[in-house]
Amino acid sequence: MNDRGKKSFSDKPSRNSAPSTKRAGSSSRPGAPRQDSRGARPAPVDRDMSRLRPRIFEPDIPEEVTGEELEKSVRAELLSLSAENAKVVARHLVCINLNMDSDPELAHKHGTAAAHHAGRLAVVRESAGYAAYRAGHYEIALKELRAAHRISGDVSMWPVMADCERGLGKPLKAIALAGSPEVSRLEKAEEIEMRIVASGARSDLGEFDAAVLTLTCKELKIDNEPWAVRLRYAYADALEKVGRKEESTHWFSQCAGIDHDEETDAMERSQA
Repeated sequence: MNDRGKKSFSDKPSRNSAPSTKRAGSSSRPGAPRQDSRGARPAPVDRDMSRLRPRIFEPDIPEEVTGEELEKSVRAELLSLSAENAKVVARHLVCINLNMDSDPELAHKHGTAAAHHAGRLAVVRESAGYAAYRAGHYEIALKELRAAHRISGDVSMWPVMADCERGLGKPLKAIALAGSPEVSRLEKAEEIEMRIVASGARSDLGEFDAAVLTLTCKELKIDNEPWAVRLRYAYADALEKVGRKEESTHWFSQCAGIDHDEETDAMERSQA
């Protein structure tokens, strides 16, 4: 999955039962053993162990991380948690951001811990999904991002989900996601990312002409948007794969001209 330039996609791409009225502990028959007023509870050996939450590896959190580093909008979504739990989750989320580039695997572990503590919050499941994606755990990433979508209805993670399908060797599923109705709700940057992922999926299938066609759009003329570098690079790469060398060289040059931070190797490829 390296047809998107030097960087990966994520930099690569910046949630009835009525209570009983019978008094707990009351007995329906004489001589019945008196129960605790809090209600009956099976002995530990009789409990259904499948319903217990498994213990997970909880990565250490640096003492200087307080959780206050999160944006206010994210912290606001944690208010439904207890104060103690909200702080733990917030600190794990901060650690995801701190380690995403330098240690993706550690960021993923923090994401797993955050989701363990607050699995009903969309922002937590989404963060865990992106962390798993960056660490290359595509199946886990899909699970987390699907959960986030079910909770919030947000479709912004659709391109990442499609790229996860590619990572799992399922380009047809990636193409299906790219053709789903949800795509019409994407912002322009996310729409471009979906084009890039769909083009890559076509290349995975050996459909190189279709890969070029997928990226042939009026947005190629735009050079002042953050996604312009990635779009031009992907287009030039697709042209090269189909054997249109002269056009490919032109578009690598066009990409290099706006790649001021040298995020790609467009300059070298334009001179090859």
